[in-house]
Amino acid sequence: MKMITAVIKPFKMDDVRTALSEMGVQGITATEVKGFGRQKGHTELYRGAEYVVDFLPKVKLEIAVADGQVDAAIDAITKSASTGKIGDGKIFVSSLEQVIRIRTGETGEDAI
Repeated sequence: MKMITAVIKPFKMDDVRTALSEMGVQGITATEVKGFGRQKGHTELYRGAEYVVDFLPKVKLEIAVADGQVDAAIDAITKSASTGKIGDGKIFVSSLEQVIRIRTGETGEDAI
């Protein structure tokens, strides 16, 4: 089992959710976050004063998947979150040692 963490642009959230649902992913956790990478923020004007926005709004998705779904999930996220411009985001994949469904006590891939 793997935990896929994707940090994407907020307006791409619905596209990514739809793409993951179509490939069989049953659950996603989404968190509104702020951050920056190579994009390094931008400058804005507010009431005549210029200021730098260092941290840009993003959405962090956490998706637990079976090992056999990893490549398809990465492909779905990459295709649906891409705008071709800087700041599209990142995908991180890490091993998931154990999953337990609290309601039923199911464990492993049955709990995903």
